[in-house]
Amino acid sequence: MTSDPAFTASSIGGHILADALLAQGVDTIFGVPGESYLAVLDGLWRHQESIRFVICRQEGGAAFMADATAKLTGKPGVVMVTRGPGATNASIGVHAAHQDSVPMVLLIGQVGTDFADREAFQEMDYRRMFGPMAKWVAQIERADRIPEYIAHAFQVATSGRMGPVVLALPEDILARPASARPAARHRPVRASASPAQLAELTQRLTAAKRPIVLLGGTGWDATACADIRRFAEANHLPVTCAFRFQDLYDNRLPNYVGDVGIGINPKLAERVRQSDLVLVIGPRLGEMTTSGYSLFEAPRPAQPIIHIHAGVDELGTVYQADLMIASGMANIAAALAEIRVDSSAWAGELAQARADYQAWQSRPALYQGIEPDLDLWQVMRTLSTVAPADTIITNGAGNFATWAHRFWPYAGLRTQLASTSGSMGYGVPAAVAASIVAPSRTVVCVAGDGDFLMTGQELATAVQHGGAPLVIVFNNSMYGTIRMHQEREYPERVHGTRLVNPDFARYCEAFGGFGARVSRTAEFEPALRKAFDFMARERRPALIELTVDPQHITPNQSLERIRSAAKAR
Repeated sequence: MTSDPAFTASSIGGHILADALLAQGVDTIFGVPGESYLAVLDGLWRHQESIRFVICRQEGGAAFMADATAKLTGKPGVVMVTRGPGATNASIGVHAAHQDSVPMVLLIGQVGTDFADREAFQEMDYRRMFGPMAKWVAQIERADRIPEYIAHAFQVATSGRMGPVVLALPEDILARPASARPAARHRPVRASASPAQLAELTQRLTAAKRPIVLLGGTGWDATACADIRRFAEANHLPVTCAFRFQDLYDNRLPNYVGDVGIGINPKLAERVRQSDLVLVIGPRLGEMTTSGYSLFEAPRPAQPIIHIHAGVDELGTVYQADLMIASGMANIAAALAEIRVDSSAWAGELAQARADYQAWQSRPALYQGIEPDLDLWQVMRTLSTVAPADTIITNGAGNFATWAHRFWPYAGLRTQLASTSGSMGYGVPAAVAASIVAPSRTVVCVAGDGDFLMTGQELATAVQHGGAPLVIVFNNSMYGTIRMHQEREYPERVHGTRLVNPDFARYCEAFGGFGARVSRTAEFEPALRKAFDFMARERRPALIELTVDPQHITPNQSLERIRSAAKAR
């Protein structure tokens, strides 16, 4: 046996599991306690100086916090929940982590092996439940193998295309005495481009006349982002970022020309379609990144594509790229940083692409000729002026997020936390986690009224664990995205999308936070500064409720215009 004090030669399963988590470098766990894993909680009690257990108010919020923490730190997010209802609540976060390729380890309490397969209290088959949305699902049925399972879980979650892993923990195994051999800390495995692939990439880039770079996905670090910047600047390449990965390239730099996905700038969409080489580095070419598979034809795109992704299985899934390279982001970025080609054929286009992006940031068409009581474009401009450049912006799902996606200048890596799976309720837990894990950073959650109330109770988690995010709630008293689609498909037949809401400002105050309601543009900046002052002084969350005109459904369209266009068809 090892002399490492983190391990006990003879112990119970729950204590061995806590030791194994410490050995894998875990310092934070998000979860909701359950009687099915009391032995693990007792094991974690022994390591409470090294492993922080963040007690959440609902398992979905806990899983979202683990997902956000993984994105923010680059380390696997860890979440622990009880069996049955706890696991089903947490599944939303597993799905989000799967679609975003985020490393996560979900630990679930399970009925004892002596009760298995009887449909005992809260019993579920987690292999069948999580199989389609996790990289690996297993159940530990021998206490002496716990370190082996834990090490393998972290290895799988962090290697290749990263993603979630699920381990079920039978209650009797956690309470059973055992001697366990320790496992070494996991070491993520990344593929690299071959010399021949890099040579072909260079050759294709040299021959191009209208190239464009598309960044996305996970596995990036500060060095990789800096290397990509060197590559782009040296070769005068226009750089775009995939949907909700806008923080991979500083939006303020001249090579950045916009985000690619839903709500794309039409001029940028046309630029992508007319490109003669799209260098895709990191993202899956899924529905959201490709604007509903409209930017590229499947299976063989009209534009030549070089697709670089960490997972071999992802390459060629939808699109047959001209060159497909399996590589980790740090590996490929380091190689690309050394490439120099003659960029004279396209260097002049970069300035125009950047100008198109900057024009896209101007006051939107919705407000032309109108002076609204609350100008959401001005709200975002004020926020970007008052808040620090490295503010972490989080959001869930809804049309409200368009204002942050389009008008907030993301200043670089780990300034955006959002789920590409369209999970409502993601923003608040992500903001709470970010504020706890990175207490020196300013964290702002942009939420809709329906979106906020799905996980708003996690403000209690922020208060309990020293988090102080600001939540800006866009309140238009409806599920806005669904209402927009409803008016487009069934104009004036509104059903199931209206909402009756509480006083959101007082809701936050009930947790001991700061609350304010803003209905006019001029009121926003004073409220924002008061919120930031309160957060800095009290280290508690703040909330600003925006009373939004329901007509202002997107920056470019009102509900009335959408309805009128639908009726004219």
